Amino acid sequence: MKIDFDGILNSRRLAITRALSFVENADNLDISLTDALFKYLGRAYRIGVTGPPGAGKSTLVDKIIDYWRGLDKRVAVISVDPTSPFTGGAILGDRVRMGRHYADKNVFIRSMATRGNHGGLAIRAQDFADIFDAAGYDIIIYETVGVGQVELDVAKAADTTIVVLVPESGDDIQAMKAGLMEIADLFVINKADRQGANQAFAQLQSMLEMRPRVEGTWPPQVIKTSAIKGEGLTDLTSALREHQTFLERHGIIRQNFRDRVSAKILTHIGEQLSSRFWTAEKRGLLKKALAIENIQDLVPGKVVQTLLN
Repeated sequence: MKIDFDGILNSRRLAITRALSFVENADNLDISLTDALFKYLGRAYRIGVTGPPGAGKSTLVDKIIDYWRGLDKRVAVISVDPTSPFTGGAILGDRVRMGRHYADKNVFIRSMATRGNHGGLAIRAQDFADIFDAAGYDIIIYETVGVGQVELDVAKAADTTIVVLVPESGDDIQAMKAGLMEIADLFVINKADRQGANQAFAQLQSMLEMRPRVEGTWPPQVIKTSAIKGEGLTDLTSALREHQTFLERHGIIRQNFRDRVSAKILTHIGEQLSSRFWTAEKRGLLKKALAIENIQDLVPGKVVQTLLN
């Protein structure tokens, strides 16, 4: 499929939609897409929203869209959903919560499936974001799969990472791994009108206070909200703007962009090398090696050397 790059740069929705479909359905990443758009990238502010299922991420994102649209900013949302192991499709039900924004020509909401990428953020979501960036969207929001695992991919993709929890997450907070603690710039305890919100808030604050503070780094904030009731949202959006200002003042947004470019180059190299390596002959050799009657007689290192040679 031919990509209409002029259409993307002029923010024509059909051109954007076709480019997104091309990226999502391609067997391999296409470096020519990045090359053609590269000089138009680096302008958008990217926000990652992650957390366990049922935390109210979609409702919260809906309110964040409201905030940025109130500032006349164009917003793109990439909702990354778990891929069904049976159909290969994504579970997209929560997107209806943002349905009222679909009629807004300055909001573009697109769901995509993780396709088995267990990092939480589909590898092609980066290309999705670059398309939106080139098309002139000011704010790009990743809403990611929240399955209780460390979602480090979010931090790599976003400038600001929001981890959404609920009051009932008390036990999860205690068991929270260092990785998840480190990727969050803002912790949001949503549905804070429920019992246990103050306890969860205190637990998080205590854990954060125990971490050594490195001068010149952002101190993560904890915010209580009830997105569905519209409570605490001013605190959240104020913290978002504060963090954005901090990133710009310290040159971190530009460094984030450099880091994403580096990661994309490495990813493309990895995909291309893997594609070239796995010829039909080598797949046949591997299948033959694994067909041994007693698998424990196999010498994996020897199989590796055979394939490499």
